[in-house]
Amino acid sequence: MQLKLAFVSFALATLAVATPAPRGEPASSCSTGPIQCCNTVEPASSAGAASLLGLLGIVLQNLNVDVGITCSPISVIGISGNSCSAQAVCCQDNSNGGLISIGCVPVTL
Repeated sequence: MQLKLAFVSFALATLAVATPAPRGEPASSCSTGPIQCCNTVEPASSAGAASLLGLLGIVLQNLNVDVGITCSPISVIGISGNSCSAQAVCCQDNSNGGLISIGCVPVTL
C-alpha cells in the first residue's frame, strides 16, 4: 500500500506541470457539475493518465476522452480567489476526489 501511495505521489509530481491549452466552451454551458481547475488535462491514452487510471482501478471504454489530473472545483466565477491559473474544464465524471476527472472539455471563464 505504501509503495502504491509513493508511486501515485511520484506520478502526480511528474504531471503537476501546468500546460496552457486552447480555450473551448463557455463556462455557462457546463451542465455536468462544477467547473474544475485542473493542473493538467491530457488524453486518457497518454502514459501518465493511463498509469494513474490503472493505479486507481478505473477502466475506461473510450480512451479518446480527456482527463483532468489534480482538479479542484471553482465554486463561484468572478469572485476574488476563485480563479484558475492552470486549466478550467467541465468534466463528465468528477467522482474521484479531484485526483482525476474524466471526460473533460476546456471552458472559458
